[in-house]
Amino acid sequence: MPEKTPSNDSAVDTTSDWVIYKRLLAYVIPFWMAFAISIIGFAVFSLASVGFAELMKHMVDAVNGANSDARLWIPIALIALFFIRGVGSFLGNYCLAYVSSHVVHDLRSDLFNKFLTLSSSFFDQSSSGHLVAKITFHVTQVTGAVTDAVKVLIREGIFVIGLLSYLFYVNWRLSLVILSIAPIIAWVVAYAGKRFRGISGRIQNSMGDVTQVSTEAVGGYREVRIFGGNEIEKSRFRRISNYTRQQSMKMEATIAVSSPLIQFVTAFAMAVLVWLALSPEMIGDMSPGAFVAFISAASMLPKPLKQLSDINAKLQRGLAAAVDIFAQLDERDENDTGEQTLEKTSGRIEIIDLNFGYNDEHTVLKGINLTIEAGQTIALVGKSGSGKSTLANLIPRFYEAQSGKILLDGVPIESFKLTDLRNQIALVSQQVTLFNDSVQNNIAYGALAGASIESVTEAAEAANALEFIQQLPNGFETMVGDDGVMLSGGQRQRMAIARSLLKNAPILILDEATSALDSESEKNIQQALERVMENRTTLVIAHRLSTIEKADKIVVMDQGEIIEAGTHTELLKKDGRYASLYRMQFSDQPLDAVDSDSDGLVSDKTADSGQQTPNQLD
Repeated sequence: MPEKTPSNDSAVDTTSDWVIYKRLLAYVIPFWMAFAISIIGFAVFSLASVGFAELMKHMVDAVNGANSDARLWIPIALIALFFIRGVGSFLGNYCLAYVSSHVVHDLRSDLFNKFLTLSSSFFDQSSSGHLVAKITFHVTQVTGAVTDAVKVLIREGIFVIGLLSYLFYVNWRLSLVILSIAPIIAWVVAYAGKRFRGISGRIQNSMGDVTQVSTEAVGGYREVRIFGGNEIEKSRFRRISNYTRQQSMKMEATIAVSSPLIQFVTAFAMAVLVWLALSPEMIGDMSPGAFVAFISAASMLPKPLKQLSDINAKLQRGLAAAVDIFAQLDERDENDTGEQTLEKTSGRIEIIDLNFGYNDEHTVLKGINLTIEAGQTIALVGKSGSGKSTLANLIPRFYEAQSGKILLDGVPIESFKLTDLRNQIALVSQQVTLFNDSVQNNIAYGALAGASIESVTEAAEAANALEFIQQLPNGFETMVGDDGVMLSGGQRQRMAIARSLLKNAPILILDEATSALDSESEKNIQQALERVMENRTTLVIAHRLSTIEKADKIVVMDQGEIIEAGTHTELLKKDGRYASLYRMQFSDQPLDAVDSDSDGLVSDKTADSGQQTPNQLD
């Protein structure tokens, strides 16, 4: 397995910070009152902090005998300032945390909901690890921007504004020295911010790679061990993890340089300020208390400036993550322009001049014409890659055809609402998906959740699953584990069949529905499927030709085209591709040794010979 090279592209660096934050604020608007209270709380906290400088002025003047009542009111004022600061801090922190938790929850929910509406082609082109990382890692980064960064930005920002206002109030001439360093600080912050954004984008991409490699190695641990892939997977993971570490170190290096640089510039301005302040011409008629208060307020500036510079990295990480999340939210939904409702279909399907390809360079289906009458069973056969599953996937509109039409009861399927169309279809695929839930909830899944236990039991019995379910520790309440890991392949497939039987849809698609079953279970399942296929339009995709002998029509496909069609007996008599495929599966028997009136699995003659049915065609 080749190593995956970490992506070096950052997430849409050209998007301005304000545009991103403006969109994030849309998530804040529903909680504007709590957000406003948090701002007021931080403002109270910051202004109370500025009040300590003014209190320092009165303390110094009191020492010089300027205020004889100071001994009483200054201690009271000191306690009051601390109390006010505490109240402001509580209101600011709690209300902002309330808002940010809702923002992150809504953002994560919107992202997850978006995944449920995206087209199949999107998932074909996307890495599952990167998609999961968006919900987990990326949203967490937005939390930093929404919570910590905003908190520091508001609290320290108001504090800096309050200090500067107080400095101008005390001595505007000396305050101009402080303002002279503003352009330098702004340049450092802007440069660092641009660098933070680029590095953050690369870290996010590499975290998606980490998730992807971890998921593949954990999910495919059997293949990794049996094929000796341990060292390869270690190397892949170490490479990607080390790349993430390198980018994180670049981020820390930028923080480590920018923060002391801003502090040094501020300290230099403070030195100039002190030098000027000691000049009688600059002090003017300032009292000793006012002078001490001015120096005290000025000395308070470096700390909030440092904190403001430190949040730039966290802010840019959050903004980079927000860009990636919003780009995901802006992806085009699955095409659902149909307006016609569909309560119940007869199941007549007509395919006319259908062409389809997953991309412009490779056509998978070419000029398909096929009519499936209501209640008919149509089998699609052919070697792997001939387009059987692709054709079946077009009926529930998992993909859109490039040209041609698929009509359901004479109406183009694009005219129906997607939900209505898919309500008419039940599907059992070769790759069974089970959820980490109980057996009952896996059978009665989704819209079937309201089904009674009697209905679920009946469906399980019809799918030949009831016997093994009753033997599970908690019966229908047994948890099946991650993707049904607690069950065998055949048991998982029988549960999927039970789910489709419970849906009782007019159209049934069976894509290798019995591929994971043993011969005895397959025979029982086949008989159950034959019962449920009565009066129901069924499309069967099978490699085991013995399972589809009773189909009303067998369609042979090759390289995306229909090359033969007819009943089992008709196709054997033609001695074409189907007969050739049939001989491959029953190579020890002549064609006339196979009973065309068999039970749909294996003829009595074949069964008597003791010959086993092959699993699949290559």
